[in-house]
Amino acid sequence: MVLVTFLQRCVQLLLLPIHVLACLGLWDSFYKKVFPHIMAKVASIYNRKVYKQKQELFSNLRQFTSPSGQLTLLEIGTGTGTNFQFYPPGCRLICTDPNPNFRKFLLKSLSENQHLKLERSVVASGEDLHQIPDGAADVVVCTLVLCSVTDVPRVLREVLRVLRLGGAFYFLEHVAAYHSSWTYFWQKVCDPAWKYFGDGCSLSRETQEELEKMNFSELNLRRIHVTPYWIPTSPHIIGYAVK
Repeated sequence: MVLVTFLQRCVQLLLLPIHVLACLGLWDSFYKKVFPHIMAKVASIYNRKVYKQKQELFSNLRQFTSPSGQLTLLEIGTGTGTNFQFYPPGCRLICTDPNPNFRKFLLKSLSENQHLKLERSVVASGEDLHQIPDGAADVVVCTLVLCSVTDVPRVLREVLRVLRLGGAFYFLEHVAAYHSSWTYFWQKVCDPAWKYFGDGCSLSRETQEELEKMNFSELNLRRIHVTPYWIPTSPHIIGYAVK
């Protein structure tokens, strides 16, 4: 622990100019404009790495179609729309993201995935989806988002609120490694600096524990590793939970 703290301080010292900008409120406004352009590049690379896992994950979305025969899907932190290709034809989308600078990338993805129908696009954080009525969604999707929200339990409570009874929450998130591993050691070392470049992202979040605490009737979850295995974002959880 002493070594972790020492190395954290060394990293923070190297990033002192960015820390000063963040304290002055200048870094966040700048990076929120840059971040969507970075994610537009990174998301396509990441999608190629987890293509089979995502294809398998979303293969049973149709099971949660409403009795009316319509599937309404709400995605939290839609970003560039990297998941659209995996959604079934005719799916009605409600997209939410706290960063309005993603919009042009979202529209581009929609133009490339015309099998989907955009119902609403809302600028909102996962912690506050008050613009979405209770039980409005058959499915809620969240991929690489819970790592960067400020309050995971609050987001999950919102997920349960907007889901209809019997609806499902799909997730794919990088998480904390096993505590005895070197990966976890480096996650803790890099965590304070990582948030500046990941738009608030935390490397060592115990998302599985938060999911297990929530009042889902069913939780289907497994741990996977995304290549390269040595990077601190390699450990993931993937699955879905039923309300």
